[in-house]
Amino acid sequence: MSEIDKQFKKSRNQVNVTHGKVMKMKILTVIGARPQFIKAAPVSREIRKQHKEIIVHTGQHYDENMSSIFFDELDIPKPDYNLNVGSGNHGNQTGNMLIKIEEVILNEKPDAVLVYGDTNSTLAGALAASKLLIPVIHVEAGLRSFNKAMPEEQNRVLTDHISDLLFCPTETAVKNLKNEGIEKGVYNVGDVMFDSILYNIEIAKEKSNILDRLNLASKEFILVTIHRAENTNYKDKLTNIFNALKDSGEKVILPLHPRTKKFLADYGIDVGENIEIIEPVGYLDMIMLESAAKKIVTDSGGVQKEAYFLDVPCVTMRRETEWVETVKDGWNILVDSDYEKILDAINNFEPKTKKSNYFGDGKASEHIAELLKNLEV
Repeated sequence: MSEIDKQFKKSRNQVNVTHGKVMKMKILTVIGARPQFIKAAPVSREIRKQHKEIIVHTGQHYDENMSSIFFDELDIPKPDYNLNVGSGNHGNQTGNMLIKIEEVILNEKPDAVLVYGDTNSTLAGALAASKLLIPVIHVEAGLRSFNKAMPEEQNRVLTDHISDLLFCPTETAVKNLKNEGIEKGVYNVGDVMFDSILYNIEIAKEKSNILDRLNLASKEFILVTIHRAENTNYKDKLTNIFNALKDSGEKVILPLHPRTKKFLADYGIDVGENIEIIEPVGYLDMIMLESAAKKIVTDSGGVQKEAYFLDVPCVTMRRETEWVETVKDGWNILVDSDYEKILDAINNFEPKTKKSNYFGDGKASEHIAELLKNLEV
């Protein structure tokens, strides 16, 4: 065993509680992408009441509209480290993150490393910590699409299998982990994005003026987001999607992801007159657009849930979803990139049931902080 391994093995065995006495931990939080900023906001608020938190921003999302605006709006503490990794191929991006996060861990010597969700930032943070024998805390553990071709699925499965504390958003996620032999350190705390929506919806109503700026009336437009490589990287799929949006005849608002913008230009795809393209928006503007939309058409995991939380029918342009509860409840429909299915869902899909309570009580962040206070890793 190397000296580094010996150094951190001791801290791994001493984290948190000894004989009922609460110890103040140093928790190193790794975030890097828009959905993680949203999840981190309520959790950081609660963690900092009891523990010291060091925030590392990998720079996976780095432009103003997809990064710093979220820190300002959600009142997330400014990162202690910004690694400025930026975009790149998966191996290059993840490898650079791994190298730089390891340096931060060696410098800060945290008691635990906390990661969120399923991005390359998630995997890099978990791997760096695990190899230095630092306990890994995974928020939003246990999600499965069962599509191993998705980079996100690879990231979340690998992260779960090297995590010490696994905070799940739903009972389905707990069962997924049990099916893979993971039962120790698993807790169903509810969904931290539900916390965020409940906390921020009234703030958004007060501070956001995006509906006025875009001259939008409530329930008279379709909100669309497209960013996944499985849709953007194939000309026929992206063409199908935009043809369906055009032929729906609905007014469409599309905050355009940089990747999608690039491929629309590369493929020469015509954007119909009924589709209004806008720049990516901050969180408060986004939840106002979501809450006012007639329907939401998306390939985003987070937007599926936000639609569900805000009582808006969702059309998901994927073959599968991690958020099976939203489909089971009849508030979300899977249409892949199929022209006919997308068009039919935009025109005809309507929920026929009342929503169930799958995602907790809106206090997931409080539950996480309480568990961290009272548990040994």
